[in-house]
Amino acid sequence: MLDYETLRLIWWALLGILLIGFAVMDGFDLGAAMLLPFVGKTDEERRIVINTVGPVWEGNQVWFILGGGAIFAAWPPLYAVAFSGFYLAMFLILLALILRPVAFKFRSKLANPTWRSIWDWVLFVAGVVPSLVCGVAFGNVILGVPFRLDDTLRMTYEGTLLGLLNPFALLCGLVSVAMLVMHGGAYLAVKAGQPVADRAVAISRYGAFALIVLFALAGIWVALGINGYQITSALAPEGPSNPLLKSVVQAPGAWLVNYHTLPLTLLAPALAIVGALGAAILLSARRPLIAFIASALSIAGVIATAGLSVFPFLLPSSLDPRSSLTVWDASSSHLTLGIMLVVTLVFLPIILIYTSWVYHVLRGRVTLSAITDPSAHHY
Repeated sequence: MLDYETLRLIWWALLGILLIGFAVMDGFDLGAAMLLPFVGKTDEERRIVINTVGPVWEGNQVWFILGGGAIFAAWPPLYAVAFSGFYLAMFLILLALILRPVAFKFRSKLANPTWRSIWDWVLFVAGVVPSLVCGVAFGNVILGVPFRLDDTLRMTYEGTLLGLLNPFALLCGLVSVAMLVMHGGAYLAVKAGQPVADRAVAISRYGAFALIVLFALAGIWVALGINGYQITSALAPEGPSNPLLKSVVQAPGAWLVNYHTLPLTLLAPALAIVGALGAAILLSARRPLIAFIASALSIAGVIATAGLSVFPFLLPSSLDPRSSLTVWDASSSHLTLGIMLVVTLVFLPIILIYTSWVYHVLRGRVTLSAITDPSAHHY
C-alpha cells in the first residue's frame, strides 16, 4: 500500500478533480438555466434550451454526489465542519437543485404562457443560486471560516448566513456566475439550434470577459488585502488526524507562498484566463465544440487556483487558526484511504466510459423541428 502522505495527497487531488467534474458537467446545466430567459424569445426557443439539458442533467449530478461522498469518507472533519457551518447555504443549494426538476416537469403541464414563464424564471433562479452560493463558499474558505475545535475535537461554529455574504465572498460568487454563464453559453452554442445558438454565443463571450476581469480582481484582492494562513510548527505529513497538534498564524501574502516555492502552480491561474479568452475567441470563430473545451479548461484553472493557493489547508479557521483543517491532519485512516483508492480506480473509469457513451448517443443539435415532432418525447 502507498504511504500515508502519498494517499493524502492523492485524495486531495481527487477531491479537486471531483469538484472540477461537478463544475464542468453540472455547470453547463446551471449556465443554460441562467441563460434561458435571454436566449429564448419564444416558447419554442425556450423548449430548445430545456431539451439540450433535459436528458443529461440528472446524470451530471453524479459528480455532486461523488464530491460529497468523497468529502464524507476521505475527509470526515472537513465534512463535519463544512456541512454543519454552511448548513443554511447548503440548504439553499439543495432547494435550488430540487426546484430544477420540478420546473422541468411542471412547465410542460399547461400551455398557458404565464404558467410557463413562471417556471422559466424558476429555472433561472435554480441556476443562479447554486452558482452564486458555491462561489461564496469558496470565498469564505480563502478568508477563513468562523469555527473552533475544543480539546475533544468537537466543533463550534459562530458564523451566520449573512456573515458569509461579505464583499470578497460575493466577488467570488460573481466569478462563479460569470464562469458558468460562459460555460452554459458555450454548451448551447454546441447543442442548440438557431437562433438560440447565436444568442448564446454573444452572452457566453460577455461571460468569458467578465470572468477574466472578476478573476483578476479577486487575485489582486487576495494578494494585497487578505491575510493567508501559515503553519509555524513541525507537521508530519504522515502524522495522526488531529488538527490541534499544530500551530498556525495569519500572515500577509501567505496564500501566495505556493506560487513562489512551486512555480508550476502559476499554470492554474494562467489556464483560467487563457481558457476563458480562448473560449471567447473560438466562439467568435464559430468553433463551438473547441470553445466548450476551452471553457471547461478555464473552469479547471479557476478551481485549481483556489485549491493550490490554500494548500495544504482545506478549511482555515478564522476564530482559532490552530483548529484549521489541513491535508495532513483531517483525513481518514491510512487503511480507509487505501481501500477507497482501489474502489475509485475501479468505478471511476466505468462512470467516465458510461457518461461518454451517453453523450455520444445524444450527440447532435436540438432543433425546432425536433421538439415539434409529435412522435418525439420532449419537454
